[in-house]
Formats: sequence, C-alpha cells, structure tokens
Amino acid sequence: MEQSPSLEDCLKLLKGERDEQRLAGLLLVTKFCKGDDNAALRRVYNAVGIGFLDRLLRTGMGKGTISSSGGDNRDAYLQLSVTVLAAFCRVPEIASSEDMVLKIPLILEILSKQSGSHVVEECYEFLFLVSTSCEDGVSALYKSGGLRVLASQMSTLADGSHSQALAMKLVQLMLSTVSLDIINNEYSSELSMMVAVIAREFAVLHDALKFEALHLLSAILSSKYSAPVHDTLRIMSNDIWSTYVRVGIVAILQNRVAPAEKLQALILAESVISILGERWLLGQMNLPDAKDSVPADRCLLLVLESSRVEVAVLLNELAYLKYETSNNSSSNAEIISLKQRNLAIAFSLVEKTIKLISNVVEDEVNPIDENTLSKVISGLNETVGVVLEYLQDAKDHGQKKGDDLLASVRLIGSYLAETPLACREKVRELLEFMLSIEGEDEPRPFFSICFLLPMLCQITMEIEGCKILVSCGGQKAVVECLIKLIGPNGCMIEDKGCIFLACDTILNLLLKRDQIKFRLDESTSVHLLKALAYWTEETDEPSIVMMASSICALIFDHTSEQALLNHPNIDHSTIASLSQLIVRSLATCAQNMGDDMKSDLDLLDIVTAGYSRWSHRLGAWNHHTVPAVALSSPLCMFEWVKRNLCILFHIQEQSAIWMSAVRKQ
Repeated sequence: MEQSPSLEDCLKLLKGERDEQRLAGLLLVTKFCKGDDNAALRRVYNAVGIGFLDRLLRTGMGKGTISSSGGDNRDAYLQLSVTVLAAFCRVPEIASSEDMVLKIPLILEILSKQSGSHVVEECYEFLFLVSTSCEDGVSALYKSGGLRVLASQMSTLADGSHSQALAMKLVQLMLSTVSLDIINNEYSSELSMMVAVIAREFAVLHDALKFEALHLLSAILSSKYSAPVHDTLRIMSNDIWSTYVRVGIVAILQNRVAPAEKLQALILAESVISILGERWLLGQMNLPDAKDSVPADRCLLLVLESSRVEVAVLLNELAYLKYETSNNSSSNAEIISLKQRNLAIAFSLVEKTIKLISNVVEDEVNPIDENTLSKVISGLNETVGVVLEYLQDAKDHGQKKGDDLLASVRLIGSYLAETPLACREKVRELLEFMLSIEGEDEPRPFFSICFLLPMLCQITMEIEGCKILVSCGGQKAVVECLIKLIGPNGCMIEDKGCIFLACDTILNLLLKRDQIKFRLDESTSVHLLKALAYWTEETDEPSIVMMASSICALIFDHTSEQALLNHPNIDHSTIASLSQLIVRSLATCAQNMGDDMKSDLDLLDIVTAGYSRWSHRLGAWNHHTVPAVALSSPLCMFEWVKRNLCILFHIQEQSAIWMSAVRKQ
C-alpha cells in the first residue's frame, strides 16, 4: 500500500534546487497545512523562502517567470501564490514581517484586476491579516490606494460574503488609524461609493455583519470631518442608499438589540437627517424585492420613541451622577461627558422631529395622518415635561452652567417656538432660570437667550406675555443679547433671524410700556443705542434701518437729550449716527414707497409718530456738539440739523400721504 507524503517530504521538495520541486512541495503543503498549525506553517515558510514566493506571485501577475512556466499556468500560479501567502500570514510574526507588508501593493493590484475570481477571497484574507498584525500594514494599505481599490470592488462582492465582511473590516481599520480629516478630504467620492454598498448590507443582512455595517456607516457619516462626504451624497443620482439606511435603522430599533446598538442607530439617523433633511424620516420602507408593505411613518415613530427613551434614561442618570453621588473623580467626569454627548444626539432628533411636524402641518398635502400626528405630539409633550423637570432639578441644586442644561433650553425653545403656550405655568416658573443658563465655555448667558427668543417674541405680542418677561427681569437679558449680536464685540452666529427676534421682542415691550409699567434704565438704554448706531452705520438694508430707528424712536420718548450728552458711555459720533439713522429711515421709506416697503409700514408708523413727539428736542440736543467724526465738512451739528429738519418734515409729510394710500388699498 502506497504511503501518503508527510510534512518532511514536503519540506525536502521545498528545499530543492529546481522550481518544479518547490511547486510540487507547495501543492502538497496546501493539502495538510491548514487551520492554525503555526509551527508547521513556520517550517514551511522557512523552507520555501520569500524569494521563490515573490517570483511565483509575480509570474502569476505576468510580471516575472519561474522555470518551465508557461502562459497557460499563470492563473494557477497566481491562485497558488496568494493562497499560500494568506496561509502563511495566519502566523502573526510572518504577517507583520517587512516582506509581507511590501506585498500589499501587489495584492491590491490583483484585486483591482481580478473581480469575481476565486483568488479574491484569499487577497482580502491576506490584506486583513497583514494590516491587523502591525501599524506598518495599515499604513501601507492606505498609502497604496487601499480605499480606492476597495471602493471600486465592494459592489462586486456578494451580500454577506466573507470577502465583503473582510472588506468592511479593512475600511474600518483605515478609518480608525488614519486621520479622518485627511481621509474625508482625499477620498470623499470613494467613501460615498462605500456608503451605498455598506447601506445595502445594513438593510438586507440579519446577522452580526449587520451591526458591523451599522458601526461603519456611523463612523463614516457622523465624523466632524464628514462634510465632503455629505456633499457628495447629496448630489448622487441614485439615492437608494438612504432607503437602505432607513430600512436598516427601523430593523434595529424595532427589535430586541443591545442599548448600545440602538444608540448607534440613532447616531446614524441623526447623520442622515443632517444630509437629507427631516423629511427623510418619512419615506419608502420597502426594499426592491420586499413582499410586505411597511408604513412610511414607521421610521419617524421609532426614531422619536427611541430618542424619547434615551432622553428620559440619560437625564435620570445625569441627575444622579451630578447631584446624588459624591464621586468627583476623573472617571466620573468622563462618564458624565459621554452621557452628555449621547444626550445631544437624542435631543437633536427630538428637535428635528419638532421641525418636521412644523413643516408638514403647513403643507397643503400633509403626509402624516391624524393618528400618527397625535402620537408624535403626545410624545413631544411628555418629553418636554421630562426636560423641564431636569431643569427644575438643576435649579434646586443651584446649577446653571453646563452644555446639557444649555441643550435642554434649546430643545424647550424649539418646542415653545411652535407652541408658545405649552407647559405655561412650568415655563413661567423656570423662565428666569433658563435665561441665566450658560454653556460650559460661556462666560455669561447668551445662547440660552437666543434659543428662547422665538417663544419670547410671540408671547410679548400680548400684554400678559410682556408682564411675564418683565416680572423675571428677562427684558434686560434680551437687550444684552441683542447688544452682543449687533454691537462692536458682536457674537457671530449663523442664524441672523435671532437679531430680528430680539428686536421684535424689545419693540413689543417698548410699545406696551405704559400698560406694563416698564422702562429701560438709563445705562441699558445708552448701551442699546450705541449698539444700534454701530449696527446700522455701514448698511443700507431697509429692514435693518427701519428696525433700528423704530427702537431708537421709542427709547427717545423716555430719554432726555441732556442725559445722553452727559452720559460717560456715549460720544459725539454716536449721537451723530443716531441722528442720521432717523433721517435715513424716513428717507428710505420716501425712496421706496412701493410694495416692498409694506412690510415695514408699522415700523414707519413708529418712527414718524416718535419723531413728531420729540423732534423739537433735536436742535437743542445737537446744538451742544460738533461731530467732526460724523461730518466731513466744517459745519457744526446745529447747522446740519437745521438743514435736515426741512427734509425730515417733508419726508414725514410724504410718508403720511403714502401710508394713507397704502391702507386704503
């Protein structure tokens, strides 16, 4: 009976002088050097030598030759060499060697040309083993264009295949090792292609790879450097990826999975909404080959409910960590910081739901049925109540600084902007406290006031709302916020609407000052006038000029010119700017007496009425000063005012005629 060849026989062949002997030895090796017999693999590797392996690989690629090789055997040589290399790399010391790292560019080249070939899986196996064995491996994979090759090849791999799993792990490895800033800027197109493939895996798979896809999508889309990828995804002609992500998120949220995975799904949902907008929550839920129909609002309801649960749990845990435990260690601070970051995600999703509901309700065709709308509003009411209780707890413990508190005010502000009378008593009780809340890096309250401005603007349209704001001293907070927004040390924010909301709130208070017995103190008035003068100095925007002059006109009603002139914080140039502002506002209306100015009609009323009340003071006011800064000619301010008074009276007269005509239309 013929005896089977042993490992020793293979080693003799591998150490032979002729290539034919070594080839025969390698073929035998593939039959019994399997599994994790590292000792045997090391002996074989040392026997065959890296030089022969390199020649075999290059011959298979058509870049070299071995003895008696022919073109007909090239594919076989390629298959054999890659299979053997992948087997050797199961030994960590071999995988991390310089010889194997140097072969990464060659394996990537094979991958780029051999899609669908049997050698592909061994290529991924080799790349994964070498890249995970040492930092040099990951670096070589990235620098050799690994992301570009993977992006082009992943779509050719079967769903859920071992090769697809390894490709995703390689992408995750590069994302966790190389700077995300660099990757996103250099490979935004490739990452977008990967998102489309990984999103499909996330939707169609129901095993551990589904969670790998979830984490990888979150890593790509939720990075602070992911803007280039977001931009690329927005302009992709095929947006099926967003449906795949929606289906995958729904599957995670509606099934029993670990809380950490549900949180990852919410992080991913928040990222997709930042790319496509809130309406992504309402959309197709069926895969192309799906049999059962899923309601289009399923994602909305699940994301909101899961976010609400996170909010309730996280706020409870934060309250305990901050107020009930005496542990002040760095580890406790890290736990609090992590929970605050997770809370920010849940808050953001609740706010985006509020925005979605606000927008769709205004549509002629509402895509949300009454039953769903009722569930959403009920859930939002409950969550807002939970957040208000968290703020009450903070107030009771004398805590008013923290990003979690600031985020709480932002959520409350978003909700009250749509329903200003919601939770009225609790809001009234906490209003002063909410206006005093500071972010972790804020020296004094600012953003908390900005977040509440939409609600404050609405409630101060009524006398009762004005009384609520004044009773807690909130009017001073609003004025200080406006000064910070428009003054020389202005705080740059993206939403310029905050400025006009603050202006409208102050106007509402000034117009009802007699009924609510309200008056700005002299110091506050002076600082506000200076800020308004600065804001309007370099602009001809009618809405800005009219708004600023309206507030000035109402302040002048209760401010003596002597007090202004004697105040240490106001100078001649400011007085000149304010004087010119009134002229410009009336001139603006006179020059633009058309439909575009109808929206400023009420403001024009305020300016002209105010001017009528205190214009007799103007000459005396300016008689005391010669604003050389404001005027290029040697005329004193007194002469300037006299010359312009005629213009002012003419404009006022013309404006009154125009307003009368507009009202008759």
